[in-house]
Parts: sequence; C-alpha cells; structure tokens
Amino acid sequence: MTTSSKTVGDWFDDFAREAFRLETLDDYSRSGGVDAYQAFLAGKPQPEGFATADWVTTVGNATRSGKRMYRVHVLARPLTPYLRFELSWGYRRNMTAGEEFFILDTTHQENPIPDAPDFWLFDESVISAMNYDGAGKYIGSDFLTEDQLSRFLEYRDTAMARAVPFADWWAQYGD
Repeated sequence: MTTSSKTVGDWFDDFAREAFRLETLDDYSRSGGVDAYQAFLAGKPQPEGFATADWVTTVGNATRSGKRMYRVHVLARPLTPYLRFELSWGYRRNMTAGEEFFILDTTHQENPIPDAPDFWLFDESVISAMNYDGAGKYIGSDFLTEDQLSRFLEYRDTAMARAVPFADWWAQYGD
C-alpha cells in the first residue's frame, strides 16, 4: 500500500472504485459544520450553503463517475444531540449526492468490533485511521501499513454484515 505524499483529501479525488468509512463516535461537533450544528440545536433552518457544502460536491462527483461511497456508523440509542443532527441533516443531505449509509445499532447487542477506530478505506487497499480528541475534534489521520489491511477489511465486513440501511433504521428510530 503506497500513499506517497497523498492526504486523505487527495484520496477522495483519486480512489478508483470505493471509499468506505467507519464511524464510531457519538460526537464530531468540533470537526466541521459547526454553524449547521448550532442552527440545528437552536431549531433554526439549515444555513445557507449547507446543502451545497464541498463534501456534497465531492460525493456527487465520485458517485456520478460510478464510484461507491458508503459508511457504517456504530451507535447506541438514545442518540446524542450531535447524532440527531448528523443523521437527520447530514446523512439525509449526503444521500442526495449518492453516499450510502448504514447503522450498526448496539443498543440491544454487543458491539462486534469494539476495538475498531474511525477510518476510511479506499479501494480495499489504503487505510486512513482518523484521530479525534475527546471533544470530537478531528486532529489528523494516519495511513496504516499493508500488514494491517486484513484487520480493517474484517472491520468493514463485520460492520456491513451487522448493519442495516440507514433509511430502514431511520424509519423506525428517527426523530
């Protein structure tokens, strides 16, 4: 696995087939979209530009060219305020651009991947482990070596096998 001097952002332009994300945190509120999150908490409408954020363009460009972008969020109910925001505003917005979402709900079951970190997996070959501080602020990522690939493929496969499509989960548990 070679990443040369590519950043995670570069990989969103350069992956060939699929980009998978595992999310394990209950709060990413200090990692972006802060204005939208504050508007959500205050019961205000979505801010101007939220629906056309750069991420929506990135996802749309990828999916229109036949690439797959999908993620699983491991969570338990009741949802934190941040998760209510992320799922009701963020996921639903990103779905319009073609991103796929799945939920692995651990409310009434053991987490089958308790040691899995947040990560992006590009083309089943490049692992970017995401690092956050205790308050949900993204502080960088580490590209992991090929000897760790089988473990991260197993994390993905286990998460996908145990997760349900977001729309189905949301219809049952969403606000």
